[in-house]
Amino acid sequence: MTSTTPTPAAKKWGTLVISCLAMLLLALDVTVLHLATPKLVEDMTPTATQLLWILDIYGFALAGLLITFGNIGDRIGRKKLLLIGTVAFGAASALTAYAPTPELLIAARALLGVAGATIMPSTLSIIRNVFTDPKERTSAVGIWSSVSALGFAIGPVVGGALLDHFWWGSAFLINVPITIILVIGGVLVLPESRNPNPGRLDVISVPLSIIGVISFVYAFKIAAHDGIAEPAVWISAALGLVAFVVFVRRQTKLAEPLIDVRLFRLRAFSGAVGANVAVIFGTLSISVAFAQYFQLVRGWSPLVSGLAGLPGGVGAAIAGGLAGTLIMAMGRARTVTLGLFLTSVGFFFYALVDVDTSYAFMLLPMIIAGMGMGFTFAVTNDTIIASVPRERAGAASAISETATEVGGALGIAVLGSVLGGLYTGNLVVPSGIPAEAATVAGESLGGAVHVASQLPGALGTQLLEAAQRTFVDSMHTTLVVGAVSMIVLAAACLWALRGTPKEIPEVILDDTGRVEEPAR
Repeated sequence: MTSTTPTPAAKKWGTLVISCLAMLLLALDVTVLHLATPKLVEDMTPTATQLLWILDIYGFALAGLLITFGNIGDRIGRKKLLLIGTVAFGAASALTAYAPTPELLIAARALLGVAGATIMPSTLSIIRNVFTDPKERTSAVGIWSSVSALGFAIGPVVGGALLDHFWWGSAFLINVPITIILVIGGVLVLPESRNPNPGRLDVISVPLSIIGVISFVYAFKIAAHDGIAEPAVWISAALGLVAFVVFVRRQTKLAEPLIDVRLFRLRAFSGAVGANVAVIFGTLSISVAFAQYFQLVRGWSPLVSGLAGLPGGVGAAIAGGLAGTLIMAMGRARTVTLGLFLTSVGFFFYALVDVDTSYAFMLLPMIIAGMGMGFTFAVTNDTIIASVPRERAGAASAISETATEVGGALGIAVLGSVLGGLYTGNLVVPSGIPAEAATVAGESLGGAVHVASQLPGALGTQLLEAAQRTFVDSMHTTLVVGAVSMIVLAAACLWALRGTPKEIPEVILDDTGRVEEPAR
């Protein structure tokens, strides 16, 4: 049950440590696969379709099941669900590391996604139930956000160091000792909490939510990979829209909905969810672009590229820790707006980065954009979970994480398509390049680098320089589009979050088990 008895200070902060370690585990795992892909392809030789599923199945399973597992955690207990998911994550990591065939690797990655969907909402909902004081809760969520951001930055460094010395599976095997520590610490430290009156889980709403989310994410990913004209994009998007409409209509009629859609009438809640989508929309797509820039334009190794991106994560971590103080000084709306504005400023500075720009110059936009992201996520995550009753913390956390997953997929689809389209449309292949090689080079910068390495002397150099120049020019335009989008979204979030109190009061349920309507 959800207890109102204060938790001892030592146990509270111990709970925060365990929750942060769990998020660090997930953040590390998200970043390592892309680093491991080249060695994985060399060792396992999957087909193009198999590789696509290896890369995407984790995200599909994770995004589709977050809402369901958030609700299950509210019902069976968040500690119990977190421990079950952690054991499953460790087992799936070992299966992934030693998968002998592409088919088994896809299955192991799917299991990783399922396990991840149990861990993500559990950590934030546990924090929400342990830290009942608004100021302490805001600080705790800020630290949690900081560790998550730092994990995304550390992941490439850890993965790069392992891949420089061991086989591709080592990048996943590192998860196993972390999960063992998590399970032992979780059993000893974490308090149990659940909704004391959860009601039954609607068996129709569960598949509707899964189909809706996965269909939208799949549509975005296909659009980013094959273009918006691909029929699968529109079929998947239509299926997602139908499932979403039916899902929302059903929630309004249920006594015990999977998601109480009236939560979105709370401006603080809906504005914070929108801000989450906004910041991940830009930052994830840009991080993918700069991963290519560091390795394919500058020629840095995965380890060096990971180290190069570390200051951005450190900036985000510092900002997350400072967010609570900034809320008290400026309010939530202005802090989120400042975060989005700083992110856009970082993007504008990024647009000045050229083929041979010094790394010292790149530190400026990296830290500015990282701090902007840190301010935004710390405030929005705290606002989302504070705007709902503690009994519904798991479901609210799942909504937050689902919005992040969808926003990331949308950002890669939109800004990734802009970048890819500009590169393909503007690349001028030097004369003398064979037609087949020119076609491969025109598809992506990675294809151009591969083809150039196989061409003789000057021809290879000319193609490589043309491709790198075109990619950087295309990246400039994409960054400006992302920066302008972020400014527009910052203005929208300032309006949506206006009037949100610095300290959000406890939200309670009415006699029907629904969130009480906000005062008018």
